[in-house]
Amino acid sequence: MRILGISGSLRRGSHNRKLIRAASTLLPPGVELVEWDGLATLPAFDEDLETTPPETVRAFFAAIEEADALLIATPEYNASLPGALKNALDWASRPFPENVLRYKPSAVIGASTGLFGAVWAQAEVRKVLKASGAHVLESELPVGMADYAFADSGDALADPELTQRLKDLLGDLVRELTAPVEIS
Repeated sequence: MRILGISGSLRRGSHNRKLIRAASTLLPPGVELVEWDGLATLPAFDEDLETTPPETVRAFFAAIEEADALLIATPEYNASLPGALKNALDWASRPFPENVLRYKPSAVIGASTGLFGAVWAQAEVRKVLKASGAHVLESELPVGMADYAFADSGDALADPELTQRLKDLLGDLVRELTAPVEIS
């Protein structure tokens, strides 16, 4: 099984990239997490290009199609999701209703330097995914005070309780891959 990990931050040292990498170490055997790193390469969504998307967009679609599930880690910018992530989700939502997100099991997590761990941004990402037809877990993992949330290695959370919550959320996502899909 393959989970596509997407960080909503473009910054190389992003806390959300670290969160995706921490998640990759907690998966059960037989499940791999592939980090997609092309967010900065996507052009602004243009409905005129919807039927003939640029190569970078087609590569993004292929990465989603090849994955069994999505794990999105989002920072919070101005009480919402980052523009680059929203742009990527706008591309992936088209053409509606038959898009690459349709029925895709998805989970959203987030880290921020504030106390609340990007909870508003996580809610916004879940809303966009649901509107696009994805099968979205309601679970969230807010990682607040992210400057101090990671072990010195940078690829693990420092707090054992947060680590367990991330592991539990990943377990829920993996179970979605083996559960029958309810189509409404």
